[in-house]
Amino acid sequence: MKRVLITGANSYIGISVSNWLAKYPDQYQIDIVDTFNDAWKQADFTKYDVVYHVAGIAHVDAKKKMESLYYKVNRDLAIEVATYAKEHGVKQFIFMSSIIVYGESKSLKPVIITKDTVPKPSGFYGDSKLQAEQGIKKLEDNQFKVMILRPPMIYGPGSKGNFPKLIELAAKTPIFPAFHNQRSMLYIDNLCEFIRLIIEEESNDTFFPQNAEYVDTAELVKQLAELQGKKVHLAKWMVPFVYFASPILNQINKMFGSLVYEEHIFLDFNKKYQAVGFPESLRKVVSIHREKD
Repeated sequence: MKRVLITGANSYIGISVSNWLAKYPDQYQIDIVDTFNDAWKQADFTKYDVVYHVAGIAHVDAKKKMESLYYKVNRDLAIEVATYAKEHGVKQFIFMSSIIVYGESKSLKPVIITKDTVPKPSGFYGDSKLQAEQGIKKLEDNQFKVMILRPPMIYGPGSKGNFPKLIELAAKTPIFPAFHNQRSMLYIDNLCEFIRLIIEEESNDTFFPQNAEYVDTAELVKQLAELQGKKVHLAKWMVPFVYFASPILNQINKMFGSLVYEEHIFLDFNKKYQAVGFPESLRKVVSIHREKD
């Protein structure tokens, strides 16, 4: 039996992974500890084989006044927890980083990330994550395996961030630009199964889990509308406005720019972590979203 400690209470990802592993009671013992006010130091790390560190600041407005807090939580805390885990005999440390270490979309020019792409953060959120990665990797040795996860946007029932906003937009707007792109995304159940597999295989590397399918933002909005009994017309006449607004509004680049991991990256474990296909994932998310409304 693998004993797993998740550092980051009340984390959407942490709770989801805990619930997923709990489906295998004969294989995993899971505990979650809060990182607020050093509460995690009260846990007996000597009992655990794996520490999965999910604590961090993500869905907070990245204003300049928040910069020091980002580094304190996303970098310093992560390195401190990893150091503590190593000192107390933990065998595997999993750090939740992000695709954001490669920077955010700054134009409509497609970006394809490979395993050889050099990270280049464009803000202190991404930089804090990258510096945490670098600090944690320095701790790695034969007895302490470090695994870095750089997932794209994670979505699922009850998730926060931009995806719920997209669901609401799809329910309200009658038209949407017929501007087609490609985005890597990751459904929460697929992430959870990926975590389970890397714990089982005691992996140590940098990984890039994503859904088997790329997502087209325009088609996504159309599908989300249909699942809510609405119709969205994809208007070709709006495409020039996307190009016009791109240099002025960075939100346009974030929504319509293409940002993907190259396809072969998600073939790790022979796609065994693809627990839920994309159409079914949308149905699950929209169903829960509508129940909450």
